[in-house]
Amino acid sequence: MQLSSPAFGHTQAIPALYTCDGSDIHPELSIANVSPDAASLALIVDDPDAPRGDWVHWTVWNIPTSTTVIEEGKRPAGVEGLTDFGRAGWGGPCPPSGTHRYQFKLYALDIMLDIHPTSTKSDLEKAMKGHILDQALLIGTYTRK
Repeated sequence: MQLSSPAFGHTQAIPALYTCDGSDIHPELSIANVSPDAASLALIVDDPDAPRGDWVHWTVWNIPTSTTVIEEGKRPAGVEGLTDFGRAGWGGPCPPSGTHRYQFKLYALDIMLDIHPTSTKSDLEKAMKGHILDQALLIGTYTRK
Protein backbone atom coordinates (compact mmCIF):
# COMPACT_ATOMS: atom_id res chain seq x y z
CA MET A 1 0.00 0.00 0.00
CA GLN A 2 1.24 3.49 -0.76
CA LEU A 3 0.37 6.92 0.60
CA SER A 4 1.63 10.06 -1.12
CA SER A 5 0.76 13.71 -1.65
CA PRO A 6 1.22 15.97 -4.67
CA ALA A 7 1.79 18.82 -2.17
CA PHE A 8 5.05 17.44 -0.72
CA GLY A 9 7.35 14.44 -1.05
CA HIS A 10 8.25 11.96 1.67
CA THR A 11 10.40 13.74 4.32
CA GLN A 12 9.96 17.06 2.49
CA ALA A 13 8.52 20.37 3.74
CA ILE A 14 4.75 20.74 4.01
CA PRO A 15 3.68 24.00 2.31
CA ALA A 16 2.45 26.73 4.70
CA LEU A 17 -1.01 26.61 3.07
CA TYR A 18 -1.73 23.46 5.10
CA THR A 19 -0.62 24.92 8.44
CA CYS A 20 -1.79 27.43 11.02
CA ASP A 21 0.34 29.98 9.14
CA GLY A 22 -1.80 29.47 6.03
CA SER A 23 -5.35 28.29 5.33
CA ASP A 24 -5.04 25.30 7.72
CA ILE A 25 -6.59 22.84 5.27
CA HIS A 26 -5.38 19.28 4.81
CA PRO A 27 -3.28 18.43 1.75
CA GLU A 28 -4.45 16.12 -0.99
CA LEU A 29 -3.50 12.52 -0.27
CA SER A 30 -3.20 9.73 -2.83
CA ILE A 31 -3.75 6.09 -1.87
CA ALA A 32 -2.63 3.14 -4.00
CA ASN A 33 -2.37 -0.65 -3.86
CA VAL A 34 -4.84 -1.32 -1.05
CA SER A 35 -5.16 -5.00 -0.21
CA PRO A 36 -8.28 -6.58 -1.71
CA ASP A 37 -8.79 -8.22 1.70
CA ALA A 38 -9.16 -4.85 3.45
CA ALA A 39 -12.61 -3.84 4.73
CA SER A 40 -11.70 -0.24 5.60
CA LEU A 41 -8.86 2.26 5.92
CA ALA A 42 -7.84 4.44 8.86
CA LEU A 43 -5.57 7.50 8.92
CA ILE A 44 -3.66 9.03 11.82
CA VAL A 45 -1.61 12.21 11.45
CA ASP A 46 0.58 13.15 14.40
CA ASP A 47 3.68 15.11 15.38
CA PRO A 48 6.17 12.99 17.36
CA ASP A 49 8.35 16.07 17.98
CA ALA A 50 5.79 18.01 20.03
CA PRO A 51 7.11 19.16 23.42
CA ARG A 52 4.69 16.95 25.39
CA GLY A 53 4.91 13.90 23.12
CA ASP A 54 2.82 12.95 20.10
CA TRP A 55 0.37 15.70 19.10
CA VAL A 56 -2.58 14.39 17.10
CA HIS A 57 -3.52 16.49 14.07
CA TRP A 58 -6.09 14.23 12.40
CA THR A 59 -7.77 10.85 12.76
CA VAL A 60 -10.14 9.33 10.21
CA TRP A 61 -11.51 5.79 10.13
CA ASN A 62 -13.92 3.68 8.08
CA ILE A 63 -12.52 5.24 4.92
CA PRO A 64 -13.78 3.12 1.98
CA THR A 65 -11.11 0.87 0.52
CA SER A 66 -12.02 2.15 -2.95
CA THR A 67 -10.69 5.60 -2.00
CA THR A 68 -7.74 6.62 -4.17
CA VAL A 69 -7.70 10.35 -3.33
CA ILE A 70 -8.58 12.37 -0.25
CA GLU A 71 -9.14 15.77 -1.83
CA GLU A 72 -7.38 18.85 -0.48
CA GLY A 73 -9.42 20.57 2.20
CA LYS A 74 -12.52 18.41 1.68
CA ARG A 75 -14.05 16.22 4.35
CA PRO A 76 -13.09 12.63 3.56
CA ALA A 77 -15.48 9.70 3.46
CA GLY A 78 -15.35 8.02 6.86
CA VAL A 79 -15.47 9.26 10.45
CA GLU A 80 -13.21 12.04 11.72
CA GLY A 81 -12.24 11.65 15.38
CA LEU A 82 -11.03 14.11 17.98
CA THR A 83 -7.59 15.67 17.70
CA ASP A 84 -5.40 17.22 20.36
CA PHE A 85 -6.91 20.55 19.32
CA GLY A 86 -10.10 19.28 21.02
CA ARG A 87 -12.16 19.03 17.85
CA ALA A 88 -12.81 16.67 14.96
CA GLY A 89 -11.19 17.25 11.60
CA TRP A 90 -7.80 18.46 10.41
CA GLY A 91 -5.66 20.66 12.61
CA GLY A 92 -2.60 21.71 10.64
CA PRO A 93 1.02 21.90 11.74
CA CYS A 94 1.63 24.74 14.19
CA PRO A 95 4.83 23.95 16.08
CA PRO A 96 6.02 26.43 18.72
CA SER A 97 9.46 26.65 17.08
CA GLY A 98 11.94 24.58 15.13
CA THR A 99 11.37 21.78 12.64
CA HIS A 100 8.79 19.11 13.40
CA ARG A 101 7.94 15.89 11.57
CA TYR A 102 4.33 15.07 10.70
CA GLN A 103 3.54 11.38 10.28
CA PHE A 104 0.66 10.52 7.95
CA LYS A 105 -0.04 6.87 8.84
CA LEU A 106 -2.50 4.92 6.73
CA TYR A 107 -3.78 1.52 7.85
CA ALA A 108 -5.66 -1.16 5.90
CA LEU A 109 -8.00 -2.99 8.29
CA ASP A 110 -9.88 -6.26 8.02
CA ILE A 111 -12.99 -4.75 9.69
CA MET A 112 -15.12 -1.62 9.78
CA LEU A 113 -14.61 0.04 13.16
CA ASP A 114 -17.51 0.53 15.55
CA ILE A 115 -16.23 3.39 17.69
CA HIS A 116 -17.81 6.71 18.62
CA PRO A 117 -17.00 9.86 16.59
CA THR A 118 -15.59 11.46 19.76
CA SER A 119 -12.93 8.75 19.90
CA THR A 120 -9.29 9.76 20.22
CA LYS A 121 -6.12 8.40 18.63
CA SER A 122 -5.70 6.06 21.60
CA ASP A 123 -9.26 4.71 21.16
CA LEU A 124 -8.63 4.25 17.45
CA GLU A 125 -5.35 2.41 18.02
CA LYS A 126 -7.02 0.07 20.53
CA ALA A 127 -9.85 -0.67 18.10
CA MET A 128 -7.39 -1.38 15.26
CA LYS A 129 -5.26 -3.78 17.31
CA GLY A 130 -5.16 -7.20 15.71
CA HIS A 131 -6.95 -5.93 12.57
CA ILE A 132 -4.13 -4.22 10.63
CA LEU A 133 -3.44 -5.93 7.29
CA ASP A 134 -1.05 -3.32 5.89
CA GLN A 135 0.18 0.19 6.55
CA ALA A 136 1.86 3.06 4.73
CA LEU A 137 3.75 6.09 6.00
CA LEU A 138 4.23 9.57 4.57
CA ILE A 139 6.32 12.05 6.56
CA GLY A 140 6.28 15.79 6.02
CA THR A 141 8.14 18.49 7.92
CA TYR A 142 7.28 22.03 8.93
CA THR A 143 9.50 24.71 10.46
CA ARG A 144 8.56 27.83 12.42
CA LYS A 145 11.03 30.30 13.88
